[in-house]
Parts: sequence; C-alpha cells; structure tokens
Amino acid sequence: MKDLESYNSRIEKIVKALSKSRRVLFITGAGISAESGLPTYRGIGGLYNNKETEDGLPVESALSGETIKNNPSLTWKYLSEIESKCRNAKFNLAHEIIAKFESCFEEVLVLTQNIDGFHKQAGSTKIIDIHGDMHKLYCPECDWRLFVVNYSQIEIPPLCPDCNAFIRPDVVFFGEMLDHKKVEKLIKHLTSGFDIYFSIGTTSVFPYIQEPILLAKANNKLTIEINPSKTEVSHLVDIKIPLGAKEALGEIWNRYKEFSW
Repeated sequence: MKDLESYNSRIEKIVKALSKSRRVLFITGAGISAESGLPTYRGIGGLYNNKETEDGLPVESALSGETIKNNPSLTWKYLSEIESKCRNAKFNLAHEIIAKFESCFEEVLVLTQNIDGFHKQAGSTKIIDIHGDMHKLYCPECDWRLFVVNYSQIEIPPLCPDCNAFIRPDVVFFGEMLDHKKVEKLIKHLTSGFDIYFSIGTTSVFPYIQEPILLAKANNKLTIEINPSKTEVSHLVDIKIPLGAKEALGEIWNRYKEFSW
C-alpha cells in the first residue's frame, strides 16, 4: 500500500508540474521502442546473442563506420537482417502520447537515440534523431537521397542509381561522429531551456544524453526518469518511475487530461 501511495504521489507531482509548464523535453532510448517489439541488436531473433557474428567479428565491427566504408556488403548484410526482423513493428502508445503532448504546450522536443523513425510516424514534429533514421538512405559520393519504408524495396547491397557507388543509411555507425548540425540544434534548444525533462527508456551512457539532465539539475528544473532499470542518471533525477514507457506515460496522460480538462 505504501509503495502504491508513493507511486500515485509521484504521478500526481508530475501532472501538477506539467500543468504549469510551457516547454517539455523528452529524451528517449531503446526501451521505448522495445515495447513495440524492437529488441536491441544483440537480441534480434538470436542473431547476435554471442559475442561475434557468423563472420567472426563483433557486431559493433560489422556495423561500424570503417566497415560500411571499406566493406559495405558486410555491413548491409547485417543491416538487412536487423531490418527484416523489425519490419512488422510500429510505434506504440508511448510514442503516441508524446506526440499528443505537442498540442498541450508551447514546445515539445524529442531527443531520441533510436533510428526507427517511430516518433515521426506517431506524429511528433520536433525531433532530434541524434543517431539518424534507418529509413533515410543517401550516397556518400554524390549525395543522392531516398526514403524507404523498408529494405525490401531495395537490392542489398544497394547501389546509387546516379553514380553506382554504394549507398548507406543516414545513421551514425559505431566509431562515427554525430551530425554537427543536429548537435548545434540540440545545444540551441538546451540553451533556451525546458521546464521539465523526461528521460525514457535509455541507460543514458552517452554524455550527450546525460547532459540535458545535468543542465536541468543545475538550473533547478524538474527531471523525471521512466525506466524499470537503474541507469546512469537514476541517482540524479527528481522523480523515478520504475515502469515501462507505455504504462507510465499512459497513466500520466490520463491524469493530465483529468487535471487540465
């Protein structure tokens, strides 16, 4: 009973804070999409449960910037396997609720590490997909571009129709730098600041994912973590909701509607 009361009081505190807010940041990671049936790359259909792929190298090496440049056929082999395992998945209630919140505030920004495009598909319009989108393809030689719903629409490995070079997805592979334009955009938003900062379904191991929470704490802004597991920012946040994204955001959204409407 005591745990239930504590949980309810935390949700109530979040709802009251949201009712007084204008700008909200949602930071999302693999956990939010795992509830759509997207496992991490090591768990996809048992493909990468072992330390090495069938080609005798770690999956991090197969999906690295160096390999996509020097041996694109190998990288595309594993990209296509991963994409085929995830092809029937779609955005879930958590993505939908974040998109719905856009109509409630002056600004809602999504900073996501996920490359599945689910936030955009669910209706969010202000997104910094810091690691890219696997559905966006481009040619590194001539900058030809294409958006594909799934990889069954292209030959594997795909070649550029304009210059015949290997094309690649517009994502950040292991060992590559972040897109500087997206980093600059993130810095600009963080400089303006938010009233509430949510960290959802991410272990927050990357410094640029931790940084918004650290800045929020420094500026005495409310920080909330939604994650069943302990993470790198669990000890920093003001409120910890140890639930999955769908359940937690569903409860927050329902109570927010009752409180505000």
